Parts: sequence; structure tokens; C-alpha cells
Amino acid sequence: MRIVSLLPAATDIAAELGLGGALVGRTHECDRPAATVAGIPVVTAAEFDADRLTSREISEAVGGAAHRGSSLYTLDVEKLAALAPDVVLTQDLCEVCAVSYTGVTEAVRILDGGPRVLSLEPRTLPEVIACLEHVGAELGVAATAARVAAALHARLDRVAAAVHGLPRPRVVAVEWLDPLWPAGHWVPEQVEIAGGTPLLAEAGEHTKPITWDAVRSARPDVLLVLPCGFPPARTEREFHLLTGLPGWDELPAVRDDRVWILDGPSYFNRPGPRVVRGVEVLAQILHGVRTGDTVTVDEARRPAR
Repeated sequence: MRIVSLLPAATDIAAELGLGGALVGRTHECDRPAATVAGIPVVTAAEFDADRLTSREISEAVGGAAHRGSSLYTLDVEKLAALAPDVVLTQDLCEVCAVSYTGVTEAVRILDGGPRVLSLEPRTLPEVIACLEHVGAELGVAATAARVAAALHARLDRVAAAVHGLPRPRVVAVEWLDPLWPAGHWVPEQVEIAGGTPLLAEAGEHTKPITWDAVRSARPDVLLVLPCGFPPARTEREFHLLTGLPGWDELPAVRDDRVWILDGPSYFNRPGPRVVRGVEVLAQILHGVRTGDTVTVDEARRPAR
């Protein structure tokens, strides 16, 4: 079997299912697991260098608040055809996060042999794990997928048991800085399982931009900053967008030094198995409760003062 993954989370899923050796193509953003993706041909490119643009410029480039613009990515159809995949893993959840589903299906339609397209569309944490099981079943490794899913559920259960009965801080999670955008989909559930009370977004919700006044009115005890696609160092470059807002110092989270910059792409933005690690990270920073490896500064850090 020959697999092309057009979604970083799908690459992670394939590796978890023991199918890393079947991957013959990936996106330029598929960076995990590093040992698996090394040497796999890249079949996508960014339409512009997002690292050189501000959050506001990126948002405007992809269509603003409504996300009406094209995907950030382009697909090399000729290279895709040369790889002759049997299966293409993609998504239809957000056209800003990966090559658009429409673009993928159009490309596949002209390929010889007609590879199968599997679209991953989870919106909640249970759906993320169920999606892994679905992919496993479709790719002939259902038993492996069931074992992996059971292990992920067990880790979530350990976190929930460890934080049971502890005070639940009120948490705002921000997935974009300018405009301000609350983290929806599975992130509210990550916060909830880790022992917090999520604010400004519901589980499974595809959110919209909010005003700074909405954040101030929520008065979060904890503020999590996990911009989509930004590792912590990139987030720190634009952190002044938050600290310069009126009333920043008045937020309970700021007063109590409970503002955290997290590794969004690794543990919160992508609907793959690493979201479970995200829950373990949150349990440690919210309650000091460790059920997995100790959180590193690459996973979560307080912003420089």
C-alpha cells in the first residue's frame, strides 16, 4: 500500500498505526514523527511565507474572519501522480489548515488508477480518536487501531481521575492573535478533562473572532495562547499584540502569572493522537498534576515579562 498524507495529523495517525513505511508523500508541514517523515517526498507548498507575515496579514491573506479565501497550500499534482498512491489522506474541516478537499478530489480525479481518498473531519476529542480507528479499519489495521485508541482513552481517564475534585480554574484558550480567535473544536474538551472550565467556546464549535472586551469580561483565571500553526518561539514574536491591549494587567490570569504559551501545532491545533499529550500538558500547568512525562519548556512556557 502506498499512502500520501495531505494533513500533518494524518501523517501522525499513519505512524501510530504502524504504517509509516507506507507513506510515500506528505505536506511540507508534516513534521511529526521526525524520524518517519525524514526523506518522504513533499507534494505541497505554501502560497506565501507565513513566517514573514504578521497574524493580521496571514488572516487577511486567507480571506479574513470568514475564511473565504483559498487554502494556504498548493498541491503539486504532477508529483502526486508520479508517487502513484493507493490512498490519499486529507480533510474537509478547514481550508486554511490544509490543501482544500475540493482541490484534492479534483487532482485525484485525473490520476491513473483513482486512489482512494479518506477525509478526516473530527470536531471533538472522542471524534479524533474515533477517526484514528476509522483510518485503521479502512487501511486494514483495525486491531492495531483499536489498541492505540484504547491506550489513548486510558491516558485521558488517568488525567480525569488525577484532577477529580480539584478546583476548576476558568480558562480562555486563544488560537489566533489578530484578530483574537478562541480555540474551539476539541480544545474545550482538552481543558475540561485536564480540570479546567473552558470559556468562550464550546466543544465541537468552529469558532469566530471575538473582541478583547469579551476576554476581559470573561475574567479568566488562566489564559492559554496556542496559535494555529505557531510554535512557541513564533508566538512570542507577536505576544505584544496581547500585552498592549487595554486592561491586560487587570486580567486575573495576568495578575496571578497564569498565562501560558503552548505548542499549538504539536498538541492542540491538529486532530491527531498528540491531542492526548495536550491534555497531560494542561493538567500539569493547571494543577501541577503529572500523569505523563514532565512538561518541557518547548511544550509550555510562561511569556517573558
